[in-house]
Amino acid sequence: MELTLAEVAEAFAAIAGARTTAQRAALVEGLLRRATPLEAKYLLKLMIGDMRIGVKQSLVEEAIAVAAEVPVAEVRHAVMLEADLALAVRRAFGGTLSDAHMRLFHPLGFMLASPVDSPEEAGRRFEEKPEEPTPPKKSRKKKTGVDEESSTAAVPKDSMEQPQAHTIAAFLEDKYDGMRAQLHCGDPSQPGRVVIYSRNREDVTESYPELEEAFALVERSGVGPLIFDGEILGWDLKEGKALPFAVLGQRIGRKRVSNAWREQVPVIFMAFDLIFADGELLLHLPLRERRNRLEAVVERLVEVARSPLAIDERAKLSQGMMFAEPEGDPVERLLLAPSRLVESAEDIDRAYAEARARGNEGVMLKSVSSLYQPGRRGLAWLKLKRELATLDVVVTGAELGHGKRAGILSDYTFAVRGPDYEKNGELLNVGKAYSGLTDAEIAAMSVWLMEHTLEDRGFFRTVEPLKILEVAFNNIMRSDRHASGFALRFPRIVRIRDDKPINEIDSVDRVEEIYQSQVDKPVEQSDAE
Repeated sequence: MELTLAEVAEAFAAIAGARTTAQRAALVEGLLRRATPLEAKYLLKLMIGDMRIGVKQSLVEEAIAVAAEVPVAEVRHAVMLEADLALAVRRAFGGTLSDAHMRLFHPLGFMLASPVDSPEEAGRRFEEKPEEPTPPKKSRKKKTGVDEESSTAAVPKDSMEQPQAHTIAAFLEDKYDGMRAQLHCGDPSQPGRVVIYSRNREDVTESYPELEEAFALVERSGVGPLIFDGEILGWDLKEGKALPFAVLGQRIGRKRVSNAWREQVPVIFMAFDLIFADGELLLHLPLRERRNRLEAVVERLVEVARSPLAIDERAKLSQGMMFAEPEGDPVERLLLAPSRLVESAEDIDRAYAEARARGNEGVMLKSVSSLYQPGRRGLAWLKLKRELATLDVVVTGAELGHGKRAGILSDYTFAVRGPDYEKNGELLNVGKAYSGLTDAEIAAMSVWLMEHTLEDRGFFRTVEPLKILEVAFNNIMRSDRHASGFALRFPRIVRIRDDKPINEIDSVDRVEEIYQSQVDKPVEQSDAE
């Protein structure tokens, strides 16, 4: 007999309410014993959060709209405001979708930027065409032969309206190499509550307690509730600039952040957009107006959103974070991302060079009239960040993909030549990539890799090092993850290089050379001495 949805819901509720591991295990076992093999498969996938069957929230929203015979846009708007699909179903069938209201402490989608390859391309995207000159009016003569209105000949050439130069209607900002984040704070109904969400909508607040401490004080200013969009940056307090991502990366995902980490890698929140303020969701406002509101809010909060570099950890454990004694002067934790109107492609090029000199990734260009579109990657926001030199590498292993790539070897581990390559063919892994190839290339690669497998470990295979790839990346970091001692950040495949033999791939010395050329590489002990 097949399980019903009501029975599954009842069982899951009982599991959630169980007080001990033994009780939960017994309830799970009982549920699985009642299930058919196919039901058990998907029950387990549900419980471990690994469905991977391609059912996205957008598809569920469309299903709700079709079933309730309401516009899907209204369903999606309600879900965005309240983050509750079940409530959206009730509202859709009850005709109350318009009653949905915004609440804090659930992540909204992030607006994304599209890449461009050159300042000229970026400038063309935002170029405003000049208005055509106003044509002169035709003269009408009275019977006396005198013009009733001035004729063209009567108007001096220099008084005619001339064409205006092309202008670029975009704000220019540095593109910071930190962690994109959305910060919710200042709700008087939940005093002191602060939640920080990452780009993949995970709650990462506990990894940045100094930000939580600083923004917990926001409602005291009378400003709020607020939702900021911005970047968490490791911050050099003496130099007043961002630390390399490789430094900040040491703090990402930490569940407990000691004073040592707070002092070694201080963090700040660099705000560049305001999504919610004064009880109003600001998505429908043009960026120019959102920026004005953001500047006003930051001006009022800059002296409030502060927290100490270190705290009395014993007091924190015994009395709670809000009562922990600070050690030293408080640090300003909220900064406003500098932004200005851009003038030309040459201006963009100069700004890019200056941003790189400051250790940042590049520049962002945002249309002054752009609305905030959660989860969308359009052309209203652009990012210019030129890639470093590419590397030629050899595939040493492959992993089975997920979703539409399930059962296909599509995640490639790759290596460069080691110092002893000439002696013993030493190869040192330096990264892993899964993007950049077409579906046809991936399918062909999968077949080739299966035929050249050296060791089959189920989900992962080591393969004969014969297939050469050219890979691009954002930057290089020192890392113990790979035998080379380096890791490529955001690697992507440029092309398959069947024209190259393995002895012509790049070496670990070349990786070191590119690493040292980076203006934003972490300062090493030898560099500092």
